[in-house]
Amino acid sequence: MRKIAKLASLAFACPLFTWAHTGSPAGIPVQMVVTVGHHYGHVPPTLTPDDLIVTQRYEPLLITNLAPLRGDHAGLEIFVLVDNYSNCEPGSKFEELRRFISSQPSTTTVGVAYIQDGRLQVAENPTLDHERAVRALNPPAGSKPASPFGALTDLIRGWPQGSSRRVVLMISNGVNPASTDALQDPSADAALEAAQRAGVIVYVIYHPSADYLASDFSKLHAGQIQLAHVADESGGEAYFLYYGPLPSLAPFLADLADHLANQYLLEFLANPGETGTLQQVTVKSNITDIEVMMPDKIWVPGRR
Repeated sequence: MRKIAKLASLAFACPLFTWAHTGSPAGIPVQMVVTVGHHYGHVPPTLTPDDLIVTQRYEPLLITNLAPLRGDHAGLEIFVLVDNYSNCEPGSKFEELRRFISSQPSTTTVGVAYIQDGRLQVAENPTLDHERAVRALNPPAGSKPASPFGALTDLIRGWPQGSSRRVVLMISNGVNPASTDALQDPSADAALEAAQRAGVIVYVIYHPSADYLASDFSKLHAGQIQLAHVADESGGEAYFLYYGPLPSLAPFLADLADHLANQYLLEFLANPGETGTLQQVTVKSNITDIEVMMPDKIWVPGRR
């Protein structure tokens, strides 16, 4: 797992192409959303299939389509998921979050949900009325400490799947009080599996509880590890600096907006097993200084 930490100074039909390879064209059609995550100070070029290499168990796969998710093909649903336990000095940060929601394209639907005592509470289902979503957004009010990942799992499983890509922006400290292992948390693993099976990308912003200074810092560190685990391996990103609250959400929300503006629907032929399963697939770019982000695993239907 790469370390997910950023400095606060961080301030779609197209012609189809095919990528030829020497393997057999037989396979199961699969698709995933890939993101040009970091392009190091320059505007990223529009990618073509020739710019990507897709492999499964080190075997190259045939790319059948690569479509930028922009304009009429942007198709995006965002759920903002706020952990009420993460109630440390929200202040102007939620004004920044409201501006982020209001700034979304008119074709993007936004929903708002909360984690209260570890349970999911949906305040507003994804809507094109961004002001309605803004009104549903309130700073964390406090709650009992509980794992936030069960609520994330429930959100993903209860989210109807359509033709749009789906993204969760989760604000939490990631701490599971019942966990005894900093590197393994079954509730986080279950949330990640749900996200990978559903093709949902998770972005997380770490935000602590009001009493974080009196907390066991090893627990806070474990929470950050699990947030990064779920975000990174679902194809998203986790944002945090240290154990305290971020001075501002604006640079991280700007980075998220950049990610959402540079995504592609990648379609290819995967090698199936006898039954459907999550399979590890790797996507790499041939272009220098372009980072391609994708889920660590995707759902591949079986032969039957």
